[in-house]
Amino acid sequence: MSRPVRVSRAIPLIAAVAVSALALAGCASADAPADSTDAGYVTPGKLTIATGQTAYEPYVIGDDPASGEGFEAALAYAIADKLGFTADDVEWVRTSFESAIAPGPKDFDFNIQQYTITDERKQAVDFSSPYYSAAQAVVALEGGPAEGITDIAGLKPLVFGAMSGSTSAQTIDAVVDPDTAPQLYSSNEDAVAALSAGQIDAFVIDLPTAFLATSQYIEDSFIVGQLPLGGIADEWGVVLAKDSPLTAAVSEAIDELRADGTLQEITDRWLDAEQGVPILQ
Repeated sequence: MSRPVRVSRAIPLIAAVAVSALALAGCASADAPADSTDAGYVTPGKLTIATGQTAYEPYVIGDDPASGEGFEAALAYAIADKLGFTADDVEWVRTSFESAIAPGPKDFDFNIQQYTITDERKQAVDFSSPYYSAAQAVVALEGGPAEGITDIAGLKPLVFGAMSGSTSAQTIDAVVDPDTAPQLYSSNEDAVAALSAGQIDAFVIDLPTAFLATSQYIEDSFIVGQLPLGGIADEWGVVLAKDSPLTAAVSEAIDELRADGTLQEITDRWLDAEQGVPILQ
């Protein structure tokens, strides 16, 4: 996965003016709340959901997951509803990206922050059914070395940046195989700062975030193109503790949201990315 970015010259975001996602997904279920002390929840009778230390748009609007505004915030409340929780019974906590997928006990019931499902990560944590499949995109500054590039061969001389441990970083190595080893950063903010400082020529991030970054966060930037998968599937899943008794129920909730059309409605509302970005070959 990759993350949205905020830089000092970011322009204010226009507030979303659609029907509240809480109305869509956070209303009380007809089922009884899952309040059994044996149900496996961190706090009986409550659903504790984690997201990033800073939660970025379009996944969480205004860094306020409790609002239910944003793709993952809205989805979290939709999952909660399927599990039998009202919006008032949802509690949010924050984690870093890496700590949530490290081995050991968790202070959340599930964590949602664009985690790609991988076999390596499955050794330490559980994943739900996938809720989104993301393409990776190359972002660069207008007038820079990446402008005018239309194929993979043209990307090879560039100095790339990406978040360490991300699918974006893996995709650079597997698909581009650049002449210079990519620069890896602890966050996408750091990658953007490096781009602005001329330390890298381009960085790779998931396509929905690339649209937001180039339209609202990074001045004079553009999407060079999408990268082929290169054998790296980027399916996102909800993270749970290893062997969590809740994994099956959370997966079932996501599967039901997919089957009844709710997942597609949430995706269409919050990730309505433009079409026509070329795939670089």
